[in-house]
Amino acid sequence: HCPVFEPNGTPRIDDKGVPIERTFIFPKSEAKTIDVWHVMGLKGTGSDSYSTADLFVPDRRTITAFGRNPAERRESGPLYQFTVFQLFGATFASIAIGIARTALDAFIELAKNKSPYGAKYILRDNAVIQSQIGLAQSQLTSARVFLHHAMNDIWQDSIAGKITIERRIQLRMASSHGTHQARQVVDTAYHAAGATAIFESNPFERRFRDVNTVSQQVQAHFSVFEAIGQHYLGLPLHPRLI
Repeated sequence: HCPVFEPNGTPRIDDKGVPIERTFIFPKSEAKTIDVWHVMGLKGTGSDSYSTADLFVPDRRTITAFGRNPAERRESGPLYQFTVFQLFGATFASIAIGIARTALDAFIELAKNKSPYGAKYILRDNAVIQSQIGLAQSQLTSARVFLHHAMNDIWQDSIAGKITIERRIQLRMASSHGTHQARQVVDTAYHAAGATAIFESNPFERRFRDVNTVSQQVQAHFSVFEAIGQHYLGLPLHPRLI
């Protein structure tokens, strides 16, 4: 996936003045993998880079980027009404919420048996722990419900053939908000677990790393909330983020 340039090196522009981007399909054997995915979290995705040199791709193996050219679409079903960024936002939020769910469940099990150092009680009998779990459950459940609600609404729009800006804004809110709520829940579980959380043999440190990696993606960046605020203030917004 890359921008298109003219023979003289200048960007190719469409009839709206926007630089043209296309997605090119070619055999994996034509690319050289570059091992750069040395990260703190989400290591399992293997999101390495790659390079090619002197590669010719015939036009029949190219498509318009992000489905921007309706004339090239061969499938008009509801799923294909979505942009890549809308799908990315929802899926990243789902990953974050899933990570938070397992981290919170693990902490609840830990709290039923662990006694803090020097204490004569177990964690579940501590009022602070009880309130933290209650709040975390509320955060996680509300984030999940909001995301599912937004997805259902925008799916109904797509079935009708037109996704409105209101639905796009709602999905982006639910996606970004859900990711940040999930990160807060994992933070709660991680810190409340104490020193237990730092050991690789326990189910906390990896989820702590993974959810903080998810939240660093552009789908959860605070510039997304800026675009949402611009919409509600009646200002022009960055369409690619929404």
